[in-house]
Amino acid sequence: MVFRTFLLLVGLLAVAFAVSAARGGERVFFAFDDHALPWQHNLKLTLAQAEKHPENPVLRRGPKGAPDHGHAILYGTVLKEGDRFRMWYLGMFEPEILNGQAPGWWRPMCYAESDDGVHWSKPALGLVDFNGDRQNNICLIEGEPFSMTRVNDFLSVLRDADDPDPARRYKAAFIAHVPYDDIPGGMSAIGTKERRVAVTVLATSADGLSWKIAGPPANAGGERFEVSSLYRFGDFYYSTGQLISPWTWRADGSETGRTMLTYRSADFDRWSPATARGFSRPGQLANPPVPGQQTHMGAGMWNRGNVMMGLYGMWQDAPKKPESAEYWNRGVSVDLGLIVSNDGVHFREPVPGFKVVARGEPGAWDDTALLQGHAFVNEGDRTMIWYSHWDTGGKLKSMEIGLATLRRDGFGYLSSQVAENDAEVVTDFFPATEKTSVFLNIEGATTQSPVEIEWLDEKASPVAGARASVVESGLRVPVSWKIPPGAGERRALRVIFPKGSPARLHAIYLED
Repeated sequence: MVFRTFLLLVGLLAVAFAVSAARGGERVFFAFDDHALPWQHNLKLTLAQAEKHPENPVLRRGPKGAPDHGHAILYGTVLKEGDRFRMWYLGMFEPEILNGQAPGWWRPMCYAESDDGVHWSKPALGLVDFNGDRQNNICLIEGEPFSMTRVNDFLSVLRDADDPDPARRYKAAFIAHVPYDDIPGGMSAIGTKERRVAVTVLATSADGLSWKIAGPPANAGGERFEVSSLYRFGDFYYSTGQLISPWTWRADGSETGRTMLTYRSADFDRWSPATARGFSRPGQLANPPVPGQQTHMGAGMWNRGNVMMGLYGMWQDAPKKPESAEYWNRGVSVDLGLIVSNDGVHFREPVPGFKVVARGEPGAWDDTALLQGHAFVNEGDRTMIWYSHWDTGGKLKSMEIGLATLRRDGFGYLSSQVAENDAEVVTDFFPATEKTSVFLNIEGATTQSPVEIEWLDEKASPVAGARASVVESGLRVPVSWKIPPGAGERRALRVIFPKGSPARLHAIYLED
């Protein structure tokens, strides 16, 4: 009890800090965001591939008899709260899947924590009886019907700092395979052999450890939905996930492979029966579609305030279809690709097919297929990304959790396409005050080759005197103006690369 109270206090302090930071109004214009940086001259975008940690996998499955002995996978979330990293992941207690599913249709919501994001412990929470013992790291989920408390697939945890009810500060969405009779109103069995359906179950918690089911499934009136994310953006909560024909289709009614759809809610309790088309890989939209190219389990999301970004599963069918339906996914490969959205609903891929986290070489622990999580943290000079391995051969080989890192916010950079010419980028318009500060995440700016930056007014004309030179590199280089740019409802920034500039612009930060 003391342990849980301590965690709650730490979490509330972190929430208070997060609210304070959010009120500071930081906005991030990433190099790969062509809506935030729409106007470009003589620039190219280069994306970066994350570096895998040498100690991977950093969180391994447990010993025989543990709730995560079968596997430990990050169909889950990592949050940094205060000085502590917190991880919610899916365990499985048997070392094999029966009939394509976890035993008892249950993969426990497990919890781990770390001081550095690399070395993890699995605290004994004392909440759930497992094999006659409560000394395990399983989180408690209470509610009716009981079938909805049994997590079967993807788990997403959201820390909702703005909810005035402390009992709802943590929110979760997960997949439960619920018998049709347990769902009010019932559901049809289109395309299924069993009288179960994958539904989006919602839950709330004060501490992230003890949870209560929050009402009926979000998609109780639909056919099925494999939820894979939960986030708040603007005035709505959103829940994205994957579907495949016959439960969804392309805009013209033709069949589609796995694609990402989105539900929304204004209050977390009542969810839209309608969905938005969130993201499809380019090959899925081609006519005819590229064979076997699909979007696996939606995306793991990272809310950066003014922009949503994430990693999605770049599913590719096996070169040859398995002879036995029992091994339907044998030979499937999955890497992780980058997507971005400026409205929280519609996502796009900055460079289609680029692998931010690529599966390992043959023989590596993560050599088959990767699973994304909601697991991004900026720590020091690095961006940390956690992910999992999926053995599509059905043997559950090395299905554990790894870590990859990038330069802080260094998913990509803009640089000159033709070195002999000058180059520039102009941001979209944004509201500004006299206290708006500007910082650059930049490499290659020097006194010999300075990068110029100036304010533009609502007509995209330079504001008199509001021009500065950036002559140093860094993750957050402040820009100082001799003459304050002044307030305005519509302002923009112009960044100018001189001829021969070696500069690489990763991001622009605005802070009020």
